[in-house]
Amino acid sequence: MEILYWLAVPLGLTALAMLWATWAGRARREPDEQVQAERFGAALARPVPSAARHVVAQSPERPSGVAVRPSQRVLRDGAAHPRPPGVVGR
Repeated sequence: MEILYWLAVPLGLTALAMLWATWAGRARREPDEQVQAERFGAALARPVPSAARHVVAQSPERPSGVAVRPSQRVLRDGAAHPRPPGVVGR
């Protein structure tokens, strides 16, 4: 029997965890529906910040899945880079 004393601490902690879970998961008092409706209406009436309406345009991804740096696509004078031999596509 003495060999099972080491099991007392894990069993005690398990019992405490079960008691805490029972207390934390208890049924809470339901708030009044009228109060909830007023809060929801007030939230809808607030103006939306202009920064939230701003959408940043993103360039489409290459369908090939190959990453190409913008500096490698166009030369500084505006001319396109010549393709290496054997490369087909864009």
